[in-house]
Amino acid sequence: MKLAGAEANRYLAKPDPGRAGVLIYGADAMRVALKRQETIAALIGPAGEAEMRLTRMSGAELRRDGSLLLDAIKSVGFFPGPRVAFVEEATDGLAETVAIALKEWRPGDANIVLTGGELKGKSALKTLIEKHVAAVAIGLFDDPPSREEVEGLLAKAGLVAIDPAAMAELLTLSRALDPGDFRQTLEKVGLYKHGDATPLTVAEVVDLAPGSVEADVFDVVAAAVDGRAVELGLLMRRIEGQGVAAVTLCIQTLRYVRALHAAASDPGGVAAGMARSFGFGNRRAAMQAQAQKWGMRALEQALGLLVETDLTLRSTSRAPAMAVMERALIRIAMMKR
Repeated sequence: MKLAGAEANRYLAKPDPGRAGVLIYGADAMRVALKRQETIAALIGPAGEAEMRLTRMSGAELRRDGSLLLDAIKSVGFFPGPRVAFVEEATDGLAETVAIALKEWRPGDANIVLTGGELKGKSALKTLIEKHVAAVAIGLFDDPPSREEVEGLLAKAGLVAIDPAAMAELLTLSRALDPGDFRQTLEKVGLYKHGDATPLTVAEVVDLAPGSVEADVFDVVAAAVDGRAVELGLLMRRIEGQGVAAVTLCIQTLRYVRALHAAASDPGGVAAGMARSFGFGNRRAAMQAQAQKWGMRALEQALGLLVETDLTLRSTSRAPAMAVMERALIRIAMMKR
């Protein structure tokens, strides 16, 4: 069975122990890891790993010894309670091994949790899980979390009293940060507000939001949008030295320019559009000015260029990825507003 969207998020938060297993896959390893942790914790509880009710194995280990998975789901642990057999970095080469394990699985056996990278449409492993009546396949894509997901994370962090404006800022921040960074930010906010019954405010969110690498990425994007082509080289070297990937920079730039486009095309005007869009904290005023300067049509051209660049970065092209991205940013900087 295949699940997506809100239905997939609800399932990962509360998986069905009566199903043999679940496959969680996607290009963002951090997003996959966080959802896997949530799913395993829901299946075996917080003490499950300490009670040795979780069996871990890598895809490479399973390829060397195909009996590991079947042994893990059939073994009986020392401590009572549900068990999980977790396979990390599962690939199509394990499809046959997983098929045997699913065929032999019976209620009461350990649940199977598989994680993988970006599996193609015709992936043998993904097809196997999607067509199996007792297994679930869930693909995680580079979409911002829904409001329901954010509210669930806030509840886990102990944040109940939240000013509506602060909630809007948190939703904006969820689109700006990687999933792991956003979750860590919420944990930090939760610790900050521990024992404080007053509602969380916008000022507190802004003060506690991360600003190191993310700020440098935004500096690059803003330089391109503002037409400061001369500064781009130095800024690019800085974030490249921090380990930021070209695809990550492209995704952030796409989000930024899409937000400007949404604001520029809003029927209520740029100010109204930006209030509902991506501008966060002190960046909002600058982004509003950028949206007004560019206009909807020019931003559409910039989006077209970025989509083309994103496809190139994800293709089999041998061109240096960061050079491809830098060229795209320079072209945006030189575009006519």
